[in-house]
Amino acid sequence: MSSTTPVRVEVVTPARLHLGFLDLQGGLGRRFGSLGLTIDTFATSLCAERAEAFAAQGPGAERALHYATEWAAARGGPGAAHIHMQQAIPDHCGLGSGTQMALAVGTALERLYGGEPDTRRIAQTLQRGMRSGIGIGAFDEGGFIVDCGREAQDEQAPPIAMRLPVPEQWRALLLFDQRSLGLHGAAETAAFSNLPEFPEAAAGNICRLVLMKLVPGLLEGDFRAFAESVHEIQRIVGRHFAPAQGGCFASPAVANALDWLEGEGIKGSGQSSWGPTGFVLTEEEASARGLEEDLKQRFGELSPLRYRIVGPRNRGASVEVVRAPRALSLDRARQSRMNSETGVMHATRSAGCKAVGGGKRNRSVLPTNER
Repeated sequence: MSSTTPVRVEVVTPARLHLGFLDLQGGLGRRFGSLGLTIDTFATSLCAERAEAFAAQGPGAERALHYATEWAAARGGPGAAHIHMQQAIPDHCGLGSGTQMALAVGTALERLYGGEPDTRRIAQTLQRGMRSGIGIGAFDEGGFIVDCGREAQDEQAPPIAMRLPVPEQWRALLLFDQRSLGLHGAAETAAFSNLPEFPEAAAGNICRLVLMKLVPGLLEGDFRAFAESVHEIQRIVGRHFAPAQGGCFASPAVANALDWLEGEGIKGSGQSSWGPTGFVLTEEEASARGLEEDLKQRFGELSPLRYRIVGPRNRGASVEVVRAPRALSLDRARQSRMNSETGVMHATRSAGCKAVGGGKRNRSVLPTNER
């Protein structure tokens, strides 16, 4: 046995854009198949320390504590931790906050107690990645990700079929609607159940666009091919989801902005996941800044839209393990529990979760008008 033991694990994991599905029809036996783009700027960052009981504090603390206790229950309670949430991806905006939070917490706890993290197994344990595997791909490797969907009775996360780097100079201008949230939870599940059957021809068209235009665009650095493919896929998928979200895009404000951009001849726009966040791809930073100014001038300061320019992230999560002699680690665990303060979310194995304070839904990192 090693004379040192992990006493603290720090994890930083990136957000992602969900660009659409390959096949919602499922006639070949597999359904969904997601396209994802890992992005910088937005991230979930946490530090987990050994402790005598579970506690969490900071943005997204309640959700982090839920995943921690779920992990402990599934793993037979190997130990507890105090989780310090330093930053969290905004909830229910289409940026993959839930999956990244779950994977960050699960990975931190596995490393803290000597396990070898398996991202797919952590996702399954914490019931993430049930339809899409791109959050797992973003955590593991980043870049542009394609998963190959799942069979109807399969409980595993969809396997990653392809991962490609994205040119570092490409950008995405994100459009946030501060007045609305994307579908999630039971409402999201119900929406999928109530959608009409996806046309087989549409699924074939998307797969052709991906393999014969989008992927070659990435491999050859052809931004126009990539952007045009994403644009067309977004309209095909958006029209299918229109009955559930009130239109091709969930937010009327985002829809108006994207329609105006399309009228100006701008390709490469769409909505990430259920939104309401929209995006428009650009070939470099200056173009993104120009579009941001154009949109602000067109829709004015009273618009609910807020903007943020992001770049691609061609690497996955970062994980740092801090070790100490075993005797010192026990002292640190006791001190971590003693130093718990007001505003910390607490849990015990028998009592479940109890909110001492804080734990509100995370919206703190959404952009403001000051950009």
